[in-house]
Amino acid sequence: MLNWYDQLVYIGLEVVIACLSVAGNVLVCWAVCLNSNLQSITNYFVVSLAVADITVGLLAIPFAITISTGFCANFYGCLFIACFVLILTQSSIFSLLAIAVDRYIAIKNPLRYHSLVTGHRAKGLITLCWVLSVGIGLTPMLGWNTTAAINSQICPDGMTECLFEGVVTLDYMVYFNFFGCVLVPLVVMLIIYANIFMAARQITSLSISSRSTLQKEVHAAKSLAIIVGLFALCWLPLHIINCFNHLCQECGRAHIWLMNIAIILSHANSVVNPFIYAYRIREFRQTFRRILHQHILRQRDDFRVGSGDGRSCVQPGFGNNHHAAVPCVFVT
Repeated sequence: MLNWYDQLVYIGLEVVIACLSVAGNVLVCWAVCLNSNLQSITNYFVVSLAVADITVGLLAIPFAITISTGFCANFYGCLFIACFVLILTQSSIFSLLAIAVDRYIAIKNPLRYHSLVTGHRAKGLITLCWVLSVGIGLTPMLGWNTTAAINSQICPDGMTECLFEGVVTLDYMVYFNFFGCVLVPLVVMLIIYANIFMAARQITSLSISSRSTLQKEVHAAKSLAIIVGLFALCWLPLHIINCFNHLCQECGRAHIWLMNIAIILSHANSVVNPFIYAYRIREFRQTFRRILHQHILRQRDDFRVGSGDGRSCVQPGFGNNHHAAVPCVFVT
């Protein structure tokens, strides 16, 4: 357990991250609702990712703060609090994987993209991702847990000293959650993005308009690959510490401050995506500016919703031989 000063520092950092996470990701959802140019299939998954990050700020971080105090609680109530963030992490991973597959189809098979990737299928896939995430995250509730904390002398009979490792086993966290449900999707995404960039470099026999469209798609893929990379950078330290604690038990436990820094870093991942969208994607940047100026600061702005800069992307082949204009989503 931390002393009172360290606990206040930890709580203060978590509260700042929670506020930034909610504000930034609400801005993302608001932008997609406000600007018709951002209402693309890819951004359905971006909104799903943003919803997971909003929930991290609203619920997962308060739960993490609560569980860090080791308060006395009902065993299954404590176990649910511990598992809740696992649901959101898994949903984020599945959303990132769905985005990677979406971008892969858009670049490798652009002629059939709009017939393969439809709004109905995307919404169904998002629903499936959340259902699977709930199942994976709540697996400890089905029995893969530890009741060691129930024997704590601090709490009354039938109550548990509510600490994460007191109710969730490290073999679940290492073998099932990390190796199976985090590392495997990350490797798959690495392979997908590597294939996207290799395919883009090999395609040279395209018309000028098609090449311009491909460049926009590759730029989109680069932006989303950065988001995947930041996700890995923020979450891997915590999982590596869990592996160290579980697989090298004679080495001693990682210091509590090291664990808390890794936890804060993992939560900070929920803050970074809106900054990436604003920096890399013109349409998001313009819409964020309009929301801040017109809806928050109440200033007049000449920006028009859904108009962007007046340009559109050209995608070949939508059931005929004509080129169809679609909204530019990822343009800088």
